[in-house]
Amino acid sequence: MRAVRLSVVTAAATAAALTAVTGCTQKSTAADDAGAIQVTAADSTCKTSTTSVPAGHVTLKIENKGSKATEVEILFPDDRIVSEKENIGPGTKYTLTAEVKSGAYEIACRPGMKGLGIRQKLTVTGGSAAKRNPELDKAVAAYREYAQEQADATLPLVETFAAAVKAGDIEAAKKAFAPSRLGWERTEPVAESFGDIDPKVDTRADGLEEGQEWTGWHRLEKSLWEDKKIADTDKSLADRLVTDLKDWQKRVGKAEITPTSMANGAKELLDEVATGKVTGEEDRYSHTDLSDFKGNVEGAQKAYELLKPVAQKNDAALAGELDKQFAALDALLDKYRADKTSYDFVSYDKVTKDQRKELSDAVNALAEPLSKLAAAVVK
Repeated sequence: MRAVRLSVVTAAATAAALTAVTGCTQKSTAADDAGAIQVTAADSTCKTSTTSVPAGHVTLKIENKGSKATEVEILFPDDRIVSEKENIGPGTKYTLTAEVKSGAYEIACRPGMKGLGIRQKLTVTGGSAAKRNPELDKAVAAYREYAQEQADATLPLVETFAAAVKAGDIEAAKKAFAPSRLGWERTEPVAESFGDIDPKVDTRADGLEEGQEWTGWHRLEKSLWEDKKIADTDKSLADRLVTDLKDWQKRVGKAEITPTSMANGAKELLDEVATGKVTGEEDRYSHTDLSDFKGNVEGAQKAYELLKPVAQKNDAALAGELDKQFAALDALLDKYRADKTSYDFVSYDKVTKDQRKELSDAVNALAEPLSKLAAAVVK
């Protein structure tokens, strides 16, 4: 789940005006000796050390000097996301590696992770494109197939959930809720790359922008578990959820996927766990957080496993640490479900404070080496 974004049409039309009024500034100095772009984010400014780089692999050295958590993105002109890093806390730094082809892009800093953000133009010149590694091409193709399979498998489950809502069957809808979300949770970074789908289907109440209509899974979750009733509006929302996810299903094949976006997406899935699932905020009414948690971890692990042959050649120690930490987190999650093939997890409100701390520690132990995966695959 990410903060709401405007439609790609609206975003593209308003980006220039937004930049003019939000204090976006730039320094015309070259990138540092290592070729990285220095990005300094604050509450009302977004400074970048260069506005032009050659095609290929680009590294953003990000520092948040503001008072709010921020998100930094590299964007296509139509507002699709090339790569991103969410939840960069005040006073913290992060290195983001991505692959870019020649063309026009923008770097956006989004203080508080709201709205379109403060934008900076980035021109990528012809330069030397990243060398194609057949193993990485194979990984990208396999991941694209995986993302499509997850979307295709999700639709029947969502239709079952929607049918139960429309029939007014609260218990059947509750039973179908968590399974309908697994494919989405496994591949969420792909859906988020489009910018406009996630806000429609996976926004929580506290993630709404002013004037935004609340739709999607979590709106229906509230009706089922907190309101304990299904209104006529919920039935129309169920139909809309199916429609929006069919749109996602059709667009998955058009997603821009690179080895670095796979690696960064795996890290983003762990960040989703840390900021939403471990805290119990994601599924706050149903307490089905552990099912979503497992979906995020499985999606991250799939991306890693596909990239592992190259990562292992380039950084065997990192691959070994990732294997170790994925296994440890998987084993810990197994304690909270009936068996290793079941997604019937313990209700998260039954998980104690100490147990949540243990889960959080395991996520953090995996997230740290996972943050190095993108750099390892492009060595």
